[in-house]
Amino acid sequence: MLELSGYVGLFLAAFGAATLLPMQSEAVLVGLLLTDRYTVWTLLAVAITGNVLGSVLNWLLGRSIEHYRHKRWFPVSESRLEKTQQAYHRFGRWSLLLSWVPIIGDPLTVVAGVMREPFWSFLLIVTLAKAARYLLLAGVTLGWLG
Repeated sequence: MLELSGYVGLFLAAFGAATLLPMQSEAVLVGLLLTDRYTVWTLLAVAITGNVLGSVLNWLLGRSIEHYRHKRWFPVSESRLEKTQQAYHRFGRWSLLLSWVPIIGDPLTVVAGVMREPFWSFLLIVTLAKAARYLLLAGVTLGWLG
């Protein structure tokens, strides 16, 4: 039962970290990797899945939130939203390779939804970026790279 709670906790941390909530999942993953009580590949699968699903939630929010852009309570000014959209147009879907980067990655996945990035290209690029980050983190933690 304790093992299951570790996986669930990692999933929730990874999911929350991919949303606009100020959370981090790396410390949870490293802590679980260092215990030697969990299967490494299962931890990686859980972290990647949670993190990608959190980004999918951001994409869905971006797809639906633009309907409210002219409301007074909308959290982003019209000019800021336009600048962000122009930047996304300039760099395109490949900017989603930065979806793993703290601070800019989560809003980038929302913008991808606002910009109507096709779901399958979004999912593929974000999964690639987030999987690479977690694999690198596991590799450093477990000494695979040195």
